[in-house]
Amino acid sequence: MAAQEKEVSPNASFTLPLRTGPHAQKQQITNTSSITQFLLLAFADTRELQLLHFWLFLAIYLAALLGNGLIITAIACDHRLHTPMYFFLLNLSLLDLGSISTTLPKSMANSLWDTRTISYTGCVAQMFLFLFLISAEYSLLTIMAYDRYVAICKPLHYGTLLGSRACVHMAAAAWGTGFLNALLHTANTFSLPLCQGNDVDQFFCEIPHILKLSCSQSYHSEAGLIVVSLSLAFGCFVFIVVSYVEIFRAVLRIPSQQGRYKAFSTCLPHLAVVSLFISTAMFTYLKPPSVSSPSLDLVVAVLYSVVPPAVNPLIYSMRNKEIKDALKKLIQSAVFQQQ
Repeated sequence: MAAQEKEVSPNASFTLPLRTGPHAQKQQITNTSSITQFLLLAFADTRELQLLHFWLFLAIYLAALLGNGLIITAIACDHRLHTPMYFFLLNLSLLDLGSISTTLPKSMANSLWDTRTISYTGCVAQMFLFLFLISAEYSLLTIMAYDRYVAICKPLHYGTLLGSRACVHMAAAAWGTGFLNALLHTANTFSLPLCQGNDVDQFFCEIPHILKLSCSQSYHSEAGLIVVSLSLAFGCFVFIVVSYVEIFRAVLRIPSQQGRYKAFSTCLPHLAVVSLFISTAMFTYLKPPSVSSPSLDLVVAVLYSVVPPAVNPLIYSMRNKEIKDALKKLIQSAVFQQQ
């Protein structure tokens, strides 16, 4: 028996039904439909591998929480670390905690509960918060390079150029820049019409993969905004490189081996963090479509969004005696209070 036809208003908004389960089918979206959720990339097809992914990411997440939490507590509690360098390091740890908390918990929950969905509002919020924290972190890394440059190349002017008020203003500028950048990109990205489905080929909502869902020729405004942001990011990168060239030249002129070691111990961790962050982030946004693949995109995304927040505390504490001493004092104090 033929089904009866029903009249549909031309202005009606509807959502096509989704099949539930871990392999929910992609929504077939038309210009008159509305997306209520996105499907994130699944790390595995089998239940065993999904649980393995959950426990692996949980271990990384707990390590990032513990490491960054210890650094924040140590800097806040030890008055000897109330200096510009450690003030910026405290801000970096806060940003790392925020960025990894934006992406990993949702991915872990999806693996644990055998699903792939994220709501439209959740995707918008995730993209905004991640861009905000990552952009602020990049600005802060640039400021930290300036801090090391002044400390080593212009030590007599360090107190003047990096006073407490100047440090607060620079940190506020980094956070403010990140907020503005995230607001512009998020608003522009989600103002585009999406007509290529709702399947995001990434484990979190990332601009390049949302743009793939937009209608053809409709993403040029966001692409132009990305070019502007990358140009500013490249300017910061050049500033960091020039700063470290001057730093290394100044360090090599230090007569004592102990003085050179101390200078390098404060610079090399920052340089390692900057190198990992910039190389992977730029590859994500600048790679040509011909070299793009789901597995490669996934690896690069993990390298710039998950690895730095987890390893930054280790990098900064491994060669820094003051941080080691402060952490040792903090742990001993905690153990003594329990006894």
